[in-house]
Amino acid sequence: MKKAVHFGAGNIGRGFIGLLLSKAGYHVTFVDVAASLVDDINALGKYYVQIVGDEPKRILVENVSAINSDKNLDALLDAITDADIVTTAIGPNILKFIAPNIAKGLVKRIATNDTPLNIIACENMVGGSTALKNFVYAALPDDAKPKVDKLIGFPDAAVDRIVPLQKNEEKLLVQVEPYAEWDVDSNGIVGEAPVIEGMTLVDNLSAYIERKLFTVNTGHASIAYISYQKGIADISSAMKNADVVEMARRVWKETGTLLIDKYGFDPDKHWKYVETTESRFANPFLSDEVTRVARGPVRKLSPKDRLVSPATQLIERGKTPEALATVIAAALKFDFNGDKEAVEVQEYIKANGMDAAITHFTGAEAGSKLFELIKAEI
Repeated sequence: MKKAVHFGAGNIGRGFIGLLLSKAGYHVTFVDVAASLVDDINALGKYYVQIVGDEPKRILVENVSAINSDKNLDALLDAITDADIVTTAIGPNILKFIAPNIAKGLVKRIATNDTPLNIIACENMVGGSTALKNFVYAALPDDAKPKVDKLIGFPDAAVDRIVPLQKNEEKLLVQVEPYAEWDVDSNGIVGEAPVIEGMTLVDNLSAYIERKLFTVNTGHASIAYISYQKGIADISSAMKNADVVEMARRVWKETGTLLIDKYGFDPDKHWKYVETTESRFANPFLSDEVTRVARGPVRKLSPKDRLVSPATQLIERGKTPEALATVIAAALKFDFNGDKEAVEVQEYIKANGMDAAITHFTGAEAGSKLFELIKAEI
């Protein structure tokens, strides 16, 4: 049986990537530091994924095991040595912490195994695998790098599946939405491409990354930041509020115009994709807390992320991103004390003023069109 090593045994790891790898005939070894989770996976050797929505169903996931990377490094290095594919779903900020162990595993692997290996970071970020590669190479000894260059691929990916907050009595059960998308850059594959149902190889990944980022992530963030200002607690309730939905549609109109113009997406297909995205957010089984969706405003306000990047690109094309500017202003006013990045933004505003904060967090210089649009909405 083919072998997969997957970093991250949480709900996304089990309910999305792990599920697809198992269905494709891999034995999936999850890597995590949560001792109880690792123990449960090893004790049961299987789990269920519950698809929630209009057509609910349960899917059995078998041939799984787990390694606690804090307690059993040797087992992890052996697993990387023998793996046919390595994937992650741990969160963008954690990639740098797993990289040293991956580097150790690759050093051991190339000493005995000349089979190509692809390492795919399935994270909610642009260039996740490239970022992981940079962290890994920083930990690699120089004499190992030429062989790693030859044998190890780090193809970037775009992933999309909503896995809501949940508390299930049944151990390891994960609830997920029906929709799932996993696009992988075919140009980054080394050796024979893995055949996994649900994973699509594409040669223009940047188009799909921005389509997802500027539709799903931008839309989700927009709904959350506008809803927070209105005192709405969860996404399901937000999708019943006419003002919130109208603002989201205005944002999608702006980002959709950009994507169609930039990448040549078929307009009918793209607007259908937008409609599907809206219906996903309206799924009452997938409702999430507004404050959780809105968390991390420092990252979400950064120049290359879901709000500022499409706004900047629209301005470069002679457009006026009024709806996006409204959302950016709302994100700057997100003052939830339970999120450290929100606290950071509010403390900066208090110390330096809103004008300085706009430039500091979004990169929009004072006097620029985007700066003035945002300031007008504060």
